Amino acid sequence: MVLLKDDERLDYLLAEDLRIIQSPSVFAFSLDAVLLARFVYVPIQKGNLIDLCSGNGVIPLFLSARTKGTITGVEIQERLYDMAIRSVEYNGLQDRLKMIHGDIKNMPKLLGHGNFDVVTCNPPYFVTPKAGEINLNEHLAIARHEIYCTLEDAISVSSQLVRQGGKVAFVHRPGRLMDIISLMRKYRLEPKRIQFVYSKIGKEANTLLVEAIKDGSPDLKILPPIIVYNEQNEYTPEIRGILYGEK
Repeated sequence: MVLLKDDERLDYLLAEDLRIIQSPSVFAFSLDAVLLARFVYVPIQKGNLIDLCSGNGVIPLFLSARTKGTITGVEIQERLYDMAIRSVEYNGLQDRLKMIHGDIKNMPKLLGHGNFDVVTCNPPYFVTPKAGEINLNEHLAIARHEIYCTLEDAISVSSQLVRQGGKVAFVHRPGRLMDIISLMRKYRLEPKRIQFVYSKIGKEANTLLVEAIKDGSPDLKILPPIIVYNEQNEYTPEIRGILYGEK
């Protein structure tokens, strides 16, 4: 059994055969998180992974299906952290998946420098707007806007946490591509793989996936695009495979 609070629901992660607690008024993961968890390199048998800005723990849960390594998630919002903890316990993953309630900027001091093989992050996408323009829902505002965590914060912390030669992967908006590349290089993260996601063929890219190596040599690969919907507004076979495990 799992304790659900207020408007929470227990959803399936079908391809991974896991369950996750979600809330439409507090936090529900998007396709971006799913794509990042599938995009990033992970060591299969062992390793030390950390996910920053974890929300309800969706990326750590997805990663747990791809690796036998240990996974840490970090979330600053207590309500989301609580949802993640209960999801981890429901799926029986406490032995190798732990959540930390705290500010990602404090993690290098708390967890040490260079102790992780892989760092993932789905950070807030938008610069904090003026007071009258911000989302009135505090949970959604913090998740979407750089209120407690800027892009530079996330990249700087990732660089401190990852070991030399380790991988750092982000999902973000294509409009921040130049910021991401310049900040990664500022903090000794060399972009190695980039993949763009398009809602449909012929549309502009709306999501960016990027993976970097700490102190890596320059050699950037642009991967084939991901298309989410076909002309009938149905998921493409690639997306259906990612979401539902269909061949």
